[in-house]
Amino acid sequence: MAVAPLYLLSQQAFSAVIVDGGIGSGKLDVGPGTAAQEYIARNNATLNVTTGAVVKRLQATTGSTLNVTAATVTSADSTQPAISLSNSTATISNSQVTSHNNGGLNVARQVDTTTGSYAQVNSSGITGATYGANVTSHSVLELNNSVLTGKSREGLRLLGGSAIATGSEITGATSGVRMGRDTLTASESPHLTLDGSRVIGLNGPAINVDGPITAEIDILNGSTLNGQNGNMLELTGGGNANMRVNNSALAGNIQVGAGSALDLSLDGAFMNGDVINTGGNASVGLNNGSILTGRLENVDKLAINSDATWVMVDHQQVGDLSLSGGNVKFGETGTFYQLDVANLSGNGTFIMSADFATLTGDFLNVTGTSSGDHKLLIASSGADPLSGDRLHVVHTADGGAQFSLIGDRVDVGTYSYSLINENAGQDWLLDPDSKVISPSTNSVLALFNAAPTVLLGEMTTLRTRMGELRFSEGQSAGFWTRAYGNKYEVSNDKTGLGYSQSQRGFALGADAPVSGGDGQWLIGAMVGHSTSDLDLNRGSSATINSYYVGGYATWLDAESGFYFDGVLKFNRFHNESDVAMSDGKKAKGNYTQNAVGASAEVGRHITLDDGFFVEPYGQLAAVITQAQSYTLDNGLDAKGDRSSTVIGELGTTVGRNIQLESGGVLQPYLKAAVAHEFDQSNKVFVNDNSFNNDLSGSRLKLGAGVAMSVSQNLKLHADLEHSTGKNIKQPYGVNLGLRYDF
Repeated sequence: MAVAPLYLLSQQAFSAVIVDGGIGSGKLDVGPGTAAQEYIARNNATLNVTTGAVVKRLQATTGSTLNVTAATVTSADSTQPAISLSNSTATISNSQVTSHNNGGLNVARQVDTTTGSYAQVNSSGITGATYGANVTSHSVLELNNSVLTGKSREGLRLLGGSAIATGSEITGATSGVRMGRDTLTASESPHLTLDGSRVIGLNGPAINVDGPITAEIDILNGSTLNGQNGNMLELTGGGNANMRVNNSALAGNIQVGAGSALDLSLDGAFMNGDVINTGGNASVGLNNGSILTGRLENVDKLAINSDATWVMVDHQQVGDLSLSGGNVKFGETGTFYQLDVANLSGNGTFIMSADFATLTGDFLNVTGTSSGDHKLLIASSGADPLSGDRLHVVHTADGGAQFSLIGDRVDVGTYSYSLINENAGQDWLLDPDSKVISPSTNSVLALFNAAPTVLLGEMTTLRTRMGELRFSEGQSAGFWTRAYGNKYEVSNDKTGLGYSQSQRGFALGADAPVSGGDGQWLIGAMVGHSTSDLDLNRGSSATINSYYVGGYATWLDAESGFYFDGVLKFNRFHNESDVAMSDGKKAKGNYTQNAVGASAEVGRHITLDDGFFVEPYGQLAAVITQAQSYTLDNGLDAKGDRSSTVIGELGTTVGRNIQLESGGVLQPYLKAAVAHEFDQSNKVFVNDNSFNNDLSGSRLKLGAGVAMSVSQNLKLHADLEHSTGKNIKQPYGVNLGLRYDF
């Protein structure tokens, strides 16, 4: 069946209509209304079966041309296919071709020739009672948006020939496609190209390569292979295959039989299935982000390049493993596998997981030679290890390869651990002795620690809160507003805590004068909101949204210059953390808490000559924040005790009042102060490990500002501040405000 038979010698030739290129015009058109017959074109003849025609069997030989357009071919012949080509060409479009007792289409060559046949099938259906189509050496079948079906055998036989299927479907009752050679002496490799097409084997593999032959297979642009026995490809009888998969997703296994060889390459493709070598030779290459999920049994060579990934589903052994920017993933987190590699080379990443509670995890074992620099990405956890033992993750027989952790550490609950090597680089272990606080712990400490600096930025002094009240001597009711922004850098050498905090917010207030005593009292209320973004390093962050209400009382004595300012404030914090762990995953958590704060400030405004003034002051501020606990979604538990902060500040402001021609007053000023945090104990517990958020110490504050009386009613002010200290630094603080007196 591989080579077209000499049909003209059979008895049936005498009942067929023959179109001979050497007799008459050598051309025949068959249209509708013609009685269904068999037609034979020979000796460079042309046979056109046109729209609506119904014919039985068609044959083209010796350089003839067959055109079938919108026609029906139905054959009951038991010895020949519905359409057969021998060293000829056919174009079949929008037609239905059916053989009830034989194959659907034969695209063949004459014996001992190297020219073969060519068939193009467009938007048509071809069904054979046995096979769908047969293509021999030096012949080509092109399927475009067509359906090819073999009802009792293969959908397509490629016996040394080539087939290109675009947007088509090939279905066989046994295998979808069988690839072999057409004679014992012919050696041409069969070549199958699938472009956006589907191959189905209803009782076997999608593709079977039956040797001895080397098949070329290209799977492109969303093509699929479906073998009902679970195999997308089988290599039998010493059959070999070079299979290239590009931009497609495949599901199923590949079986490499005894004496066979497979060279599989995935390029921007996905494969879910096993490659099983039972006595042959198998090489697999993954490129350009390809992902292969499955077992690789007895694979001799595995190359993983350009961000491609092999996902293991069991303990595995491979021969030579070379990596060039590729990844090996040891299954899903919580399932632990061992990978035994004969020889390791290149540079890649091994994605692993571990259970530090039981000190078990994935393990890489290189039994032969090793070279290159490789990364380990070990899954993070929010749970603490139950012992202080080291965890063995890699062994190499020769100690030639180098390994390191992505991000230099792996997060395990409260702490992060580093990778060490011993035994001359043969063994690589996670070392608890190298622990530092994990990003999850840092976020917990930072959130519980940030409340005081949030409140610091919100409270400030009387001058930065309300501008210069003496412009109206506190005798008028008024409305004021301020917008502010602060940047803090916080660190604690004892705990390893470190973060930067950017705060922005606003406040609104109103007050009215109250007579009493020797001076002038103002009683007022305020509301406000601030947002603080915490940069926790290594890609982690946190946010605090603060909402507050408060009241205040301010006393001014115009004669002596003394003043007093007291504030009582209630806060509601909404805290959220977004932690980037060492394995690239995120951990999140949130909680709310309340706080109450109060401050008392006493100072004196001393007038000097030429409009100059000096204003020494002292302030004491205290805040108590509610105890709270929460759990990150990685399992890390956090609890903060009720915390407090007590800050004393002594400083002075020096400035000058400049009378403007418009009648207003411009008041530039400079200020300097020393602030000290007295509270030394704010306990935080992370997985029951105790930390003390001790930020006690002193800070030097410097600032400059300007206040302006624009009119009798409108006053403006602006203020810039900078401070530096042991645990808290403030690169900048900006404050803008206005007051309107009624």
